Amino acid sequence: MSRTLSVLGMDPSLNNWGLAYGKFHVEENRLSVATLDVIQPDYSQGKQVRQNSKDLERAQALFTGAYAAAQHADAVFVEVPVGSQSARAMASYAICVGVLGALRASGIPFFEITPAEVKQATIGSGTASKAQIIERAVNLYPDAGWPTQTQKGVTKVITGKAEHMADAIGAIEAGITLPLFRQYLNFTQARKAS
Repeated sequence: MSRTLSVLGMDPSLNNWGLAYGKFHVEENRLSVATLDVIQPDYSQGKQVRQNSKDLERAQALFTGAYAAAQHADAVFVEVPVGSQSARAMASYAICVGVLGALRASGIPFFEITPAEVKQATIGSGTASKAQIIERAVNLYPDAGWPTQTQKGVTKVITGKAEHMADAIGAIEAGITLPLFRQYLNFTQARKAS
């Protein structure tokens, strides 16, 4: 019987934290993606609410959602964000990295994936566009539950959400090729055998 691991991919973002749930079929070296989701934190609106209070609410919602998502995964893969140019984008980066640190501190280990590794694993090029990554993921996993909208009789994938879902899939695809993940597989196999 083929060994199967429950896997979770994450693409952190302040407004659209992408999630991809799947199964990794070890002997076949094959990924199947069952479900996609996006954590979209609610936060207090209005001019009377301080920005740092809004950010704290978002961070708490992101942590709660990501922690719950990781509870039943055998392996978690995260496309860890990199720095940014603007002050607000840097604040978003810091919140996401803080949430990831809190996940680790709470006992959720994960494999770190770079954006370049996601692009290489999905398209085979470090200059892959978001549109290419989304199109490929939708074609490979059409039944995963992509968000769509219909306008004038044409149904299209909602790219604002789908890009984070596609990157979460890419995080898994890049992660399962890591030497560290292969060591993890060997270790878990040895533990089961003993």
